[in-house]
Amino acid sequence: MRSGFLDRRPERIAIRAARLFDGHGPGYLLDPLVLVEGGRVVEAGSGLEPPPGVEVVDLLGLTLLPGLVDSHVHLALNATDEAVDHVTHADEAALLVSMRAAAARTLAAGVTTVRDLGDRDYLSLRLREETAADPTAGPTILASGPPLTTPGGHCWFLGGETSGVDGVRAAVRERAERGADVVKVMATGGGITAGSAMHERQYGRAELRAAAEEAHRLGLPITAHAHSPEGIADVVAAGFDGIEHCTFYAEDGVRADEGLVRELAERGIAVSLTLGALPGGPPLTPEQAKQLPAFVAGLHMMREAGVTLVCGSDSGIFAVKPHGGLAHSVAAMVDMAGLTPLDALRSATSVAARACGVGERKGRVAAGFDADLIGVEGDPLADPAALLDVRAVFRAGRPVALDEQDARGRGQAGGGTDKP
Repeated sequence: MRSGFLDRRPERIAIRAARLFDGHGPGYLLDPLVLVEGGRVVEAGSGLEPPPGVEVVDLLGLTLLPGLVDSHVHLALNATDEAVDHVTHADEAALLVSMRAAAARTLAAGVTTVRDLGDRDYLSLRLREETAADPTAGPTILASGPPLTTPGGHCWFLGGETSGVDGVRAAVRERAERGADVVKVMATGGGITAGSAMHERQYGRAELRAAAEEAHRLGLPITAHAHSPEGIADVVAAGFDGIEHCTFYAEDGVRADEGLVRELAERGIAVSLTLGALPGGPPLTPEQAKQLPAFVAGLHMMREAGVTLVCGSDSGIFAVKPHGGLAHSVAAMVDMAGLTPLDALRSATSVAARACGVGERKGRVAAGFDADLIGVEGDPLADPAALLDVRAVFRAGRPVALDEQDARGRGQAGGGTDKP
């Protein structure tokens, strides 16, 4: 994009491209024009002419889409295999510097909105204000602060340890008072915490119900990290709005429950899958390889039952989970969960925006929506790997200067397992 245009940042622009996917419709609009004013879309459609005097940005040959919405990131984790050690021991200033870099990489990859579901010291809330003041510095951030976890439980090192009905209610109130956008609870153990197991419950139903009731009383949505069938059932019974991972990993293997899956669909509980990873990572262990067919069958069961499936990355937890790597998860929604490319794109745009509570202003290219737009080379409705080749990013109508390596997504799209 022209450096002079980046410097001027006009408030009113018209963007042309070869085709437009609006985040919702059944396909492309050809020869589109999107009129942007004051950070919002004023009009979008085919065959439109720019108003007199409005500067036109030609993205000729590119596909224009809404900025991607990542439902599950960890900006405080530095996307290395020492991420836990880093977030545990870095001082606040160093951690914030690392988080700013993660936010910038995320935005350069075309991800314009993220839901940060676990930080330390509520630093994602501070970063949220920074990227709101300067939209070119990073995505819109919806922040949970430290996730609620039991003493010594999964991700205890982020500082959210609490227990008992009174304890979880107080923890939820603290997050509301600090201005969190969402409450995150670790309902089961996880894979990056020593001594934690994914099949083990961490909270009883009374504690989970108390957390959900308190969050809803305070006007906050609540989501839970949950792997095991028993943990998932507890979260559903407690009245949570969303579930992260939802893998059905049990002590004796993967056991997707048809009745529980139907209940997820009937209650409209959004399931955030974090399937993607960079290719070339460590191979599956023999146990993981043995469980993979049942894991994939569970994904297909949820899709076929009509469960709301949302695309997330879990970026930051490992080197194969880079910040800005949501394109790998979009591809995995097709390759592993069986979504069509169209539904996979919706799962990372309009569907994700609704699940994250910002569906009235994010995830679509339509009048009144935030002017968060990306231009990619290729045809993502034919091959989601096109999302790895980001050539233009606008956040709140402002063009973002792209670094070549960050913008190209670091590798080809690949699948992974959803086991953090």
